[in-house]
Amino acid sequence: MATRTFFLNFFIISIVLLTLSFKLSTAQMVPAVFVFGDSLVDVGNNNHLPVSIAKANFPHNGVDFPTKKATGRFSNGKNAADFLAEKLGLPTSPPYLSLSSKNVSAFMTGVSFASGGAGIFNGTDETLKQSMPLTQQVGDYEMVYEELVKKLGSSAAQNLLTKSLFALVIGSNDIFGYSNSSDPNKSTPQEYVDLMILTLKQLIKRIYGHGGRKFFVSGIGSIGCTPSRRVKTQNQTCNEEINSMAVMYNQKLRSMLQALNSELQGVSYSYFDSYSIFENIIQKPSTYGFTEVKAACCGLGTLKANVPCLPIATYCSNRKDHVFWDLFHPTEATARILVDTLFDGSSQYTIPMNVRKLVTI
Repeated sequence: MATRTFFLNFFIISIVLLTLSFKLSTAQMVPAVFVFGDSLVDVGNNNHLPVSIAKANFPHNGVDFPTKKATGRFSNGKNAADFLAEKLGLPTSPPYLSLSSKNVSAFMTGVSFASGGAGIFNGTDETLKQSMPLTQQVGDYEMVYEELVKKLGSSAAQNLLTKSLFALVIGSNDIFGYSNSSDPNKSTPQEYVDLMILTLKQLIKRIYGHGGRKFFVSGIGSIGCTPSRRVKTQNQTCNEEINSMAVMYNQKLRSMLQALNSELQGVSYSYFDSYSIFENIIQKPSTYGFTEVKAACCGLGTLKANVPCLPIATYCSNRKDHVFWDLFHPTEATARILVDTLFDGSSQYTIPMNVRKLVTI
């Protein structure tokens, strides 16, 4: 009888400890996360743009999402915004265009302004017809800020925002746009990148002027190695001209963030070297559990990159083996690795600190 009682008590204590451990591991680390960016972190804003064709609200997108349905994420499942929210102990920030401006309570844990096709510059999505460029995203955030001030008061709103995380994942579409341009009078790559950095700096300052203090900013990955660019090169190699622009941009972005940290009082940031981690994944795929780094999982044609991931396309069954889901976007498996790295990674990839450290400051 005593033995039975001991084991029963031991079982109950074990369950309690496991429950407490789970609660601690999923504890909310920040009040809110506000997301700005492009299709890498769009969780459905473009679904609400009536004439946009830059959408992912159709099969085969979402085949691995919990609901098994397309949600507007350019992925087979969750994307980086989802995994970041999970790490922070928060629900995924809802798409801004899905919310009513009168429902201020919906803003309290964050909002996503990210939009597929968006760039730092306006008009990067001329081919796709419509998205919310970063200038518009920041303008929408400023309206959210005003609503929070009305509801909470200036001091309480500032307190909430000071502790919140502001995530920016943007810039790839600007470089794609430059590479696609046939304008003989276009600026040099350096001039173009310099203007990208200047524009981004001004927009970050606007967010700062409306409460933002903790910034996560991602560099641009090796986008010349996406299936969309490999399929256009000899031997399906990476487009090094595009990659070199990404490297140039990332170097200038790091310098800009360091300078901004000195200029603006109370700012903290984490820069994520997504280029380097992508390079490592592509060069040593087996280390990360991948076997296919060139071809998309969903599409048609060579590298499944001649036709996008439309309902008429086919998709692979071994999605966890693929780095890329479609012509441009990573699979859920890749997105998970990227977020694991930016959140807990070493100084090799996160400068001057990872996101876990950033949110505890």
